Amino acid sequence: MIAEQRLLIVAGPTASGKNDLALHLAIRFKGEIVGCDSVQIYRHFDIGTAKATAVEREAVPHHLLDVAAPGEEYTAGDYARQARRVLAEIASRSRLPIVTGGTGFYLHALLYGLFDGPSRNENLRGTLSEKERRRPGSLHRILSRLDPESAARIHARDVQKLIRALEVTLTGNAPMSRQFHQGRDSLTGFRSLKLGLNPPREELYRRLEERAARMFDDGLIEETRSILERGYLASSKPFASIGYAQALAHIRGEISLQEAIALTKLHTRRYAKRQWTWFRREPGIEWLDGFGSDPQLQRRACERLEAFLSGN
Repeated sequence: MIAEQRLLIVAGPTASGKNDLALHLAIRFKGEIVGCDSVQIYRHFDIGTAKATAVEREAVPHHLLDVAAPGEEYTAGDYARQARRVLAEIASRSRLPIVTGGTGFYLHALLYGLFDGPSRNENLRGTLSEKERRRPGSLHRILSRLDPESAARIHARDVQKLIRALEVTLTGNAPMSRQFHQGRDSLTGFRSLKLGLNPPREELYRRLEERAARMFDDGLIEETRSILERGYLASSKPFASIGYAQALAHIRGEISLQEAIALTKLHTRRYAKRQWTWFRREPGIEWLDGFGSDPQLQRRACERLEAFLSGN
């Protein structure tokens, strides 16, 4: 029987210090970091995604950052296939793969595979798209009735995900979430330790608001303009993400800078709540109270990882 390789997963809401903890553990235990973020995979989207810095990438190898062009379609299935190859490569070098990021859907695809969803139905997609155009927000309201679980994790403005969720639900005659949990092709060859960060909620929200304001101070508007000037369409998928959507609306003259910052803070808080809900449903996560940058938490994580690597 072939021994299973070890795999560490660091999960938690945005700004909880996942990358701080992952970096600390990677340095201590000869690890390499595998990103699990649906926006960090796109090139040029740096400030609004809190992507690892050049110094951090120099200290520890990072994977699955900047792997797709902004106009490229990149799915959870693409991520799962690419991430599994990366995990195998890291393990072949006798290094510890450390998966970290806030996109629970990508993590699920990596660990459990994706269900064989129905193929695209262009007529249905056209009907749904037209309904949303006439009455913005209608698709999210419909999905909330048909599949509350999926609606809870898909933002009301993420039209493409809403269309796919309704397409799967209506075509498959069952909520997408129910079909989703019947995932196939689970990851094999690895035994995983899942550590979740559970910081004090009010302190997390304070840090989220500070980070949202700092992104604009650090040049989020200018970065958004520069991506558009490269020739990428404003309809490109990553422009729908928090921060960039608000920056884009400001560039178009639809909202003021102050409104863009306020909306980014609001949506970031809501996103953190959805992440907490998602990861709370993930089986086997061992929760650590605090932020990933906290030395005491890092010490506890080191002790647990050391025991895990020793077979406990």
